[in-house]
Amino acid sequence: MRDPLPPGPPYPSAVQTLGWWARPVAFLERCRARYGRRFTIRLLGSPPFVMLSDPEEVKQVFTAPPEVLHPGEGARILEPVVGRNSVILLDEERHLEQRKLMLPAFHGERMERLTGLITEVAEREAARWPLDEPVALHSRLQAMTLEIILRAVFGLDPGPRLDALRAKLTDILELGARPSAMLPFLQRDLGPLTPFARFARLRAETDELLFELIAERRAEAAERDDVLAMLLEARHEDGSEMSAQELRDELMTLLVAGHETTASELAWALEQLVRAPGALARLVAEVDGDDPGDDAYLTATIQETLRRRPVLPNAAPRLVRQPVEIGGRTYPTGVCVVAQSYLLHHDRAIYDDPYAFRPERFLDEPPGTYTWIPFGGGRRRCLGASFAMLEMKVVLRAVLARAEVRSGLDGPELTRRRSITLSPGQGAVTALHARTAIAA
Repeated sequence: MRDPLPPGPPYPSAVQTLGWWARPVAFLERCRARYGRRFTIRLLGSPPFVMLSDPEEVKQVFTAPPEVLHPGEGARILEPVVGRNSVILLDEERHLEQRKLMLPAFHGERMERLTGLITEVAEREAARWPLDEPVALHSRLQAMTLEIILRAVFGLDPGPRLDALRAKLTDILELGARPSAMLPFLQRDLGPLTPFARFARLRAETDELLFELIAERRAEAAERDDVLAMLLEARHEDGSEMSAQELRDELMTLLVAGHETTASELAWALEQLVRAPGALARLVAEVDGDDPGDDAYLTATIQETLRRRPVLPNAAPRLVRQPVEIGGRTYPTGVCVVAQSYLLHHDRAIYDDPYAFRPERFLDEPPGTYTWIPFGGGRRRCLGASFAMLEMKVVLRAVLARAEVRSGLDGPELTRRRSITLSPGQGAVTALHARTAIAA
């Protein structure tokens, strides 16, 4: 009988999991070289993953009926952090309703209102970075993006609560980045001294602070521009407001979706720019220009970074709930089909010289709907994409306006996995030099 799944590595799932974790890019590249644009991998504690990187098959995945493919079930590994009400974990009608509640918070006009706050945080944090020595920027960008989320999304003002949440969330996110966070059978309380037990304690302490914040914000009913204020205004179809638990879960969702991902993309952007002097010089010239609205090259630089170094190589794995035909092959229930962004973005049939960093490729032609998928696609496209683009623009402007950036490494910057994301292996080591001193 013909195997319903595409061929893939014949190794035991433990060996495949090791390759997937330790050498993610090399593992994917080897599989594509051997099996082509679609192949099956088998990881510990997970259903079979069918990796797809043909644009037409990606389109079929993104446009499949919501009752056929369930991205929420495919992302169940995130539930201990984001909670069961997270828009990421919901499917069908429940997902659509929750998405409608959240969409207004990310409208372009509302995002623009946050520009001043994001700029303030970015410029303050960048001013603290040391000059004239190699610095691993990834950890500093993590601190910056966390601060931006706490201020612009959670709506926290400087003070003891912000400090306490910053400390607890940093610990939670660090625990979530460990290899054990990827294994569902380890996401259980196996004793008081286990990593999960510590995580559960931190989560309970964090939830207490978040519920206090939500209750206070409901009571004060003040006009504010942060995302929490907009979610407090949201109403279900029956007119009811979002519950405290829903608000907590969506705040944690926005943290998980927008902290590590944005920090890693910014680290990759600077890592790529210092290795492409022409692109860096052109971007600095635009940043220094007289027209703040002229950001075409900055936009293209971010789009190229998202293409060249997508931090989420899997665009929302979808669990097959009903047999579905994709690319002429029928997939049975219980399998995950995955739009593979890294391989799609590095397909020579789609992108000329795909391993080169060339922002110019997006100046004349915008990214394709099914050939550029760093934010996923279809009805599950990332809600916070506009916020992420705004944040990356503001941060890159703040860094490049303050300092000249140069590479701090002699060799290449390899890739490492942090939970579900791919980040610079050595932290994007960069040397910053004051621009005023260079000009003098």
